[in-house]
Amino acid sequence: MKKVLLDASVVTRCRRRVHLENDPSAPDQPPGALDLGVEQRIADAAEHRRAVAKELGRLHGADWTDVPHGPARDRAERTLAAMRAGTRYISNAQLPSDEAGGRRGTVDLLVRSGDGYVPVLVVRHKVTDPGRGARVSPLERPDPGAASIDTARKVRPQPRDQLRLAHAVRLLQACGMGAAANLGGVIGVEADVVVWHDLAAPNWPGGRTALTEYEARFADRLSVATAAAAGAEPLAQPSRITECRTCPWWPVCEQQLRERRDVSLVVRGEDATVLRSRGVATVDELAAVPLEQAEELALSGVSGTDAILLAKAWLRDLPLVRRVRELSVPRADVEVDVDMESYADAGAYLWGCWLSGADVGEEPGYRAFVSWEPLPSDDEGRSFAEFWTWFSSVRRRAYERGLSFRAYCYNELAENRWMLASAQRFAGKPGVPTVAEVREFIRSAEWVDLFTSVREQFLCPNGKGLKVIAPSAGFGWRDAEASGENSMRWYRDAVGLGGGTPVLSQRDRILRYNEDDVRATWTIRRWMTTDAVHDVPYAGDL
Repeated sequence: MKKVLLDASVVTRCRRRVHLENDPSAPDQPPGALDLGVEQRIADAAEHRRAVAKELGRLHGADWTDVPHGPARDRAERTLAAMRAGTRYISNAQLPSDEAGGRRGTVDLLVRSGDGYVPVLVVRHKVTDPGRGARVSPLERPDPGAASIDTARKVRPQPRDQLRLAHAVRLLQACGMGAAANLGGVIGVEADVVVWHDLAAPNWPGGRTALTEYEARFADRLSVATAAAAGAEPLAQPSRITECRTCPWWPVCEQQLRERRDVSLVVRGEDATVLRSRGVATVDELAAVPLEQAEELALSGVSGTDAILLAKAWLRDLPLVRRVRELSVPRADVEVDVDMESYADAGAYLWGCWLSGADVGEEPGYRAFVSWEPLPSDDEGRSFAEFWTWFSSVRRRAYERGLSFRAYCYNELAENRWMLASAQRFAGKPGVPTVAEVREFIRSAEWVDLFTSVREQFLCPNGKGLKVIAPSAGFGWRDAEASGENSMRWYRDAVGLGGGTPVLSQRDRILRYNEDDVRATWTIRRWMTTDAVHDVPYAGDL
């Protein structure tokens, strides 16, 4: 049997996927195409790493070496030779495999520290938040010896980063090149500092450290992979979790789960595990549990009653079930549906609105407040200010005419995040509200999260996303590829991100998609307050 060697990704990966990736009887390639959104994020991350490496190389000149691309064995030899030569900074490093420990892996940057090296990751997400306490060093000196406490930043919890660093630390120790301290650094999307993590600090739940958490997870995944490679009894069976949505192995697992009518098709994660431990392994068995015994199931992600009703709905292939006989949604004389489009952590470039209801001197329908300058950009502040100015004007005129006003979104977390962040980042610019103004609005009864109304009044066996719910209300998107993930790709083309020529047709596509999103929430709300919604079966009748 070929020796199993695993990289850092396994510690945050589904156990069944680890099995399939090491099972010689599994397909050579996953049967599912890589999710387009995942594919785009991978490409963006690679581009970000190249840009940071170029900047670091410019800053450090003779102290810097970049390991060229090529076979992993050759790259590992070059990396080890550079470490033995005492090179201060080594980019694009391939660490020697740890045959005894079952580890292999790469790291974006190795930094000389004392007699050894510490690993540094380059990632395309935020690694700090406003606050204080983060230990950072400047890119001009990206090593722990130059680190100090930042009074304006605190560490943003990113467990995956710390686990990846722990993997690199163990690989460095295995080849005799680890530094004395168990430290690791991360350069985030802002690419202005290195944030340092003490991987031996007891700052994980239960007083665990990143290293102890890593060791436990890695040992488990290594056992799963080794059993799979040997053709032994699998240590991981398929079970639907959130990760399945973007996993290329999902077609394999879905077929097996449907053949078994597995209970995870209606309840996910730990709840599925709990049910199996109670002898409820299939959707049919869950649907057969008497409702009066529902709470004895002791589930955490969903109530026992909801789990049973979801199973009943799944068996009847119902996309929605009413929890209540009569539905209600807060309504107003003047209504505005809002949908924001952002590009990862870089910013929010589009605020789309659909105005409906009583006359306030504005043409009803769709309008977009957008910036087509590649993010991040100050022009984002201009488009946000224009959105807020128009939005506030509609509210004011509604009240001046004695009319009630409400605004709607679908899952307020994203809109709230970017309204608050924009108010903070662009504070003082003309038209930009204060953070206090934004907070006052999002806490008011004027701001309605339609997702909450759906969650509280429907059971949804196939999920509660806007694209899942809207078809039941009779709404469909004009673009067959409409999705938040795909809009990320369209945005790259629309603004020529990465130096390309902007594709103007993609701008039209994004605007059409955003308009359909706000029309969808408008359609769902109207549908929920008409008799047509009674065509959806009532849970008490199942």
